Amino acid sequence: MEMMSGQEGTVVAINGGQGVTKRLWIMGIFPGRKVIKMSSLPAQGPVVVRVGNQELALGRGMAQKVIVEPSEQKR
Repeated sequence: MEMMSGQEGTVVAINGGQGVTKRLWIMGIFPGRKVIKMSSLPAQGPVVVRVGNQELALGRGMAQKVIVEPSEQKR
């Protein structure tokens, strides 16, 4: 399930090898961490996420390896 821009979620897993997992951990993206999807372009370009107080641009391939459980939308 793709998150919408502005939506918050919790990282539940990383589906990648040791190199990708280590790189994401260094950026502060790991299971249990809350992230907010800031923006992305359809089917191309980076996905921008907010992790803590920083915004990170992840390549689409790397972003697809991060499994996030979206929080429920507030109405």
